[in-house]
Amino acid sequence: MNAIYILWLRQLIRYFRSKSRVIGSLAQPLLFLVALGFGFGPIYSKAGGGNYIQFLVPGIVGMSIMFTAVFMGIEMIWDRQFGFLKETMVAPVSRFNIMLGRTLGGATVAALQGVLVLAISIAIGFRPSNWLFLIPAVLVMLLIALVFTTLGTAIASLLDDMQGFQLIVNFLIMPMFFLSGALFPLQGLPTAITEITYIDPLSYGVDALRNILIGTSQMSLAINLFAIVAIWLLLTGIGSYLFSKIEV
Repeated sequence: MNAIYILWLRQLIRYFRSKSRVIGSLAQPLLFLVALGFGFGPIYSKAGGGNYIQFLVPGIVGMSIMFTAVFMGIEMIWDRQFGFLKETMVAPVSRFNIMLGRTLGGATVAALQGVLVLAISIAIGFRPSNWLFLIPAVLVMLLIALVFTTLGTAIASLLDDMQGFQLIVNFLIMPMFFLSGALFPLQGLPTAITEITYIDPLSYGVDALRNILIGTSQMSLAINLFAIVAIWLLLTGIGSYLFSKIEV
């Protein structure tokens, strides 16, 4: 447990020490919120969809968490290239605990990023249906972060090149983002695309956040949470196996 805590704390310290990283990672979500929220808001409202900012914010929060979480895998490749991962691996600690500590640290950072985006959203006009529901919303953010940090770790376990990691991750997460319902409702899509959304982890996370924050969703909160946890456990099993096979 001590090793897990130390690796978790290391991720947080690195995050808070890099002010440019904290500020820079908020630029993309803020751009989506302002450009899309206020740009397409009137169109969405005229189409009978209601307040687009209310609809958009849970999706942008989920997007911010996903991007931050998955790209935590780059840190593992960086540590691998500069020897820190090798020093960690030779310690008398199981590789599963090492992976778990790094994953929990990355997930915590990504969830904090989601909280910051939500705070900015509230500042520009978003209002949750119940302010007390912000607490369970943060827990859902952490679950989303765990899923995508584990995914990033699993992918990074197979690679030792940061450029290759970025290309593969972008190829995976961009379709996940656009097919998650973060920017537009998923009703009325072609059957083939609808089927794909059912295997998109982010679609369950975004739907769960909408259920909690604004009281609307396509599926029940229980189904969304079950799907997120099941996907996380599956990815943890895959990720721990791949991490155990790393040669440094």
